[in-house]
Amino acid sequence: MKKSSSPNRRDMLRATALASAAAMATPEAGRAAKLARRGNGPDVYASFGVRPFINCTSTYTINGGSAMLPEVIVAMASASYYPVNLDELMAGAGKRIAELLQVEAAMVSSGAAGAITCATLACVAGGDPEKMQQLPDTSGLKNEVVVPKWSRSIYDHAVRCTGVKMVEVETLADLEHAFSRRTAMATSQINLANEGNPFTLEQFAAAAHKHGVPLVMDCADRLPLVPNPYLSRGADLVAYSGGKIIRGPQTAGMLLGRKDLIASAFANSAPHHAFARMVKVSKEEVAGMVKAVEMLRTGKRNRDAEDQEWRNWFRHIGETVSKVSGVSYHIIEPKDKAYYPTMMVKWDGKKLGITAGEIGKALLDGEPRIMTHAGLKESDEASEMLLRPAAMWPGEYEVVASRLHEILSKSPGPRSKKSLAAPSGDVSGLWDAKLEFTSGSARHSFYLDAKGNAVTGQYSGRVVKGALKGHLDGSQVEFKCSGRIEGATLGYTYRGTIDGNKMSGVVDLGEYGTAKFSATRKA
Repeated sequence: MKKSSSPNRRDMLRATALASAAAMATPEAGRAAKLARRGNGPDVYASFGVRPFINCTSTYTINGGSAMLPEVIVAMASASYYPVNLDELMAGAGKRIAELLQVEAAMVSSGAAGAITCATLACVAGGDPEKMQQLPDTSGLKNEVVVPKWSRSIYDHAVRCTGVKMVEVETLADLEHAFSRRTAMATSQINLANEGNPFTLEQFAAAAHKHGVPLVMDCADRLPLVPNPYLSRGADLVAYSGGKIIRGPQTAGMLLGRKDLIASAFANSAPHHAFARMVKVSKEEVAGMVKAVEMLRTGKRNRDAEDQEWRNWFRHIGETVSKVSGVSYHIIEPKDKAYYPTMMVKWDGKKLGITAGEIGKALLDGEPRIMTHAGLKESDEASEMLLRPAAMWPGEYEVVASRLHEILSKSPGPRSKKSLAAPSGDVSGLWDAKLEFTSGSARHSFYLDAKGNAVTGQYSGRVVKGALKGHLDGSQVEFKCSGRIEGATLGYTYRGTIDGNKMSGVVDLGEYGTAKFSATRKA
């Protein structure tokens, strides 16, 4: 029988994916209407009431991460149509990535955080099924992780979720006393590799290896260079995010390093039924991650040319906005090849009378929306804003330049300093407060010391404790405080109304939303 000349299903799918990727990769030099037509357009969000934006924050997860390479999008789309065994897929993907990056072994993970969790499990449980099933109960297991105090962060959750305890060290002398028979792992953020620390990466690795403990590093926002600058200096495992400068899938990442630990990390992860089953990686993400690394290592992606293009975008933005009197800019060059250039725009705040928070809000409220670092804190009183390029598409820089110039050129000019009304009463004393969250409540307390309109004092949460500072404006009070808990810094901003010995209002919890509060002054 004569074979039909009509395209088959596979050809049609491939053609559709390639056409979509080509549309997304085409430079759109100007109009916002054209920029909005990448792929099938932003209707995928608009259909349920969400407005996308031009992203000048680069790799921030909350804003969607970097712009995926069109080739990655095609690879993920192609992979979505064909089933595959996950064990076989992960083995093949790990081997290919390890070859490309010239490391002993590799695995695809659910972002850098998933990689760190799997690395921790490998160090605690190894390949022992009984230990795997016991976690996160670490009774009888090695359950301590040594970490430099100055390298702790909110991302420690990726380690702590496994049930281990973080043991902080500050100096080189601390290291010898930190390791014990309970130590399962040593870990740090990327800042361990910086100069000027109390001890070096090499010294930390040597101390860990002396006690037979692996060193795991979180290098999420870096480019995986060859040779690897961290494995070559003593780290046993390093984690990278796929959704940052690698420009792969936002929810994928990589764990690179020792073959035995990589094998154990995967055994503890999905699709296997162990603790890290929850940090599942799809076949599409695996295919996309491999393609992103291939683009990086086979010469199909030129990072030097990419950086130069971004510098050109910045120059256009800078030259446009600096036409406004009192506005300047400078391009910030990366310290090494693992990062990329960024740009700072500055202005005379007194002369223009506008803050970074106000500019950020104006950019987000317009059409098309533009997300910047200035838009992350509406209360930001700064007179500068950082722009980062890795999530921007060609042509969007022109829209950013035009909108930013328009806002700055229409700034209100010098403003008279806001005067505060005389306090309606003395708020000094110890206050007991009840915070009502979206779910649940807590009791906190704070001591206020008022002098005129200024308020200072001390704050005490269930765990967090720290100094507070604020002001009174008639019967209105506002104060801020923050404190550390594990690797995180939590902040509370109180805004309320005072009525004698009672106070009520709203607490801004930062990324965690808001809470209602009511407080009573103790006698």
